[in-house]
Amino acid sequence: MPKTSPTHPRRLEDVPEWDFETDVAIVGFGGAGSCAAIEAADAGAEVIVFEVASASGGSTALSSAEIYMGGSGGTRVQRACGYDDSTKNMFDYLMAAQGELADEERIRLYCEGSLDHFQWLVDLGVPYKDSELKARAIVALSDDGLLYTGNEKAWPFRDIATPIPRGHNLQVEGDNGGPLFTQILTRQVETRGIRVEYDARALTLVTNDAGEVHGLVVRIDGDEKLVRARRGVVLCAGGFVMNKTMLEHFAPETARIAHPIGNPFDDGAGIRMGFGAGGALLHMNQCFLTIPFYPPSVHTYGILVNAQGQRFINEDVYHARVAAHAQRQVGEGIYLIIGEKRWKQPNMLGGEIVGTGDTIEELAEDAGLPVENLSHTLRAYNENAARGEDPLFHKSSDWLEPIEKTFAAVDITPGRHGNYVAFTLGGLSTRPTGEVLRLDGESVPGLYAAGRTTCGLPRRAEGYASGLSVGDVTFFGRLAGRQAAARA
Repeated sequence: MPKTSPTHPRRLEDVPEWDFETDVAIVGFGGAGSCAAIEAADAGAEVIVFEVASASGGSTALSSAEIYMGGSGGTRVQRACGYDDSTKNMFDYLMAAQGELADEERIRLYCEGSLDHFQWLVDLGVPYKDSELKARAIVALSDDGLLYTGNEKAWPFRDIATPIPRGHNLQVEGDNGGPLFTQILTRQVETRGIRVEYDARALTLVTNDAGEVHGLVVRIDGDEKLVRARRGVVLCAGGFVMNKTMLEHFAPETARIAHPIGNPFDDGAGIRMGFGAGGALLHMNQCFLTIPFYPPSVHTYGILVNAQGQRFINEDVYHARVAAHAQRQVGEGIYLIIGEKRWKQPNMLGGEIVGTGDTIEELAEDAGLPVENLSHTLRAYNENAARGEDPLFHKSSDWLEPIEKTFAAVDITPGRHGNYVAFTLGGLSTRPTGEVLRLDGESVPGLYAAGRTTCGLPRRAEGYASGLSVGDVTFFGRLAGRQAAARA
């Protein structure tokens, strides 16, 4: 028999006997897989989870586990903090944020079901404190339950939807939300008696001649085992950012400039298995990409310029939106221009100060930037900022003040300086309920997927908000598990 390959399913007629039999087989025990398992079991299905690692969690355990939730008048935490968040307002924001890549059906379903999802998590034991973190931050290091995590307060989104914070942070000090969140989900899986096979690498699917998925092949202790899934297989095996070959093929620009973040098993195995069974791929070039020029939040008082010494964005946007726009600039060079009193150490930036000066001209010459361009940019910005205005990019007046000497230019050029990190957003094409779709729009019978194995709710960096990924994988993981369990 030839070597087992993810993209070449095992033929059903070549299966002599099954080593495992279950109703629903789930590949991956991260945020998506655990939620799929809980829902499938609660729907009455027998479930086995196959996890390649020696413990649960996946990339969700490595995250802050912020979850983007709201709508329907607001979650308990939002209401306690004084916010009335309508479903339409949340929908309008997410549609604008995802732009031309937005999946309207998926976004609408998420917004309409968000309040119930919050309560489902609370009922599982996920703790949220009824308090808001007011500071501009990437990660809440306090135990506050609510914070702004996207572009809600930044132009143009503030003109499209009323700014409302929707990032829900677990009640735990420090950046420890991911471990606590996955501990709670794991305990819920164990309480239900769901079988989990750790150190079990999924190799390929098992299909019949009609393309229907009947199970999968896994490797345990060096031996291939055959798993029969009577109702379906749910692929929740993460993205492909750790697969250098796949990343360079599908997202070469991101591969060139960014460091991958995720767990070591985000190698695209689930995506390749689904593709091999006939599943279509969607937006495989799209990645979350970020340059954390804040915290500290005071860096927002500075301006960002390209190699021509010109601004290209309002600096109060979410850090992934900055990174996405930085990729589009002509020439090689992205710089934070900031005054002495607003430059803070330590910080997450990782950029290098490449120029200083008591005048704008001195700064430009020292940094190797076009003197006339940077002089015009900075003088115009300072004059408008003194009046509380930003007519070019509409930065909020909260972050407007003239930049004063001594000036500094901090090089944050992608691939040269700064901490650019990325994970993938593209994957298998699915219905919101998890069915994997072929190119013709028909589903692959017996095959479901959720999480970063799919192209889910967040589809581009420039409209990203912290909490969208964990929100996506848990919400749609639940739907996929429920749908698989309901299959005859």
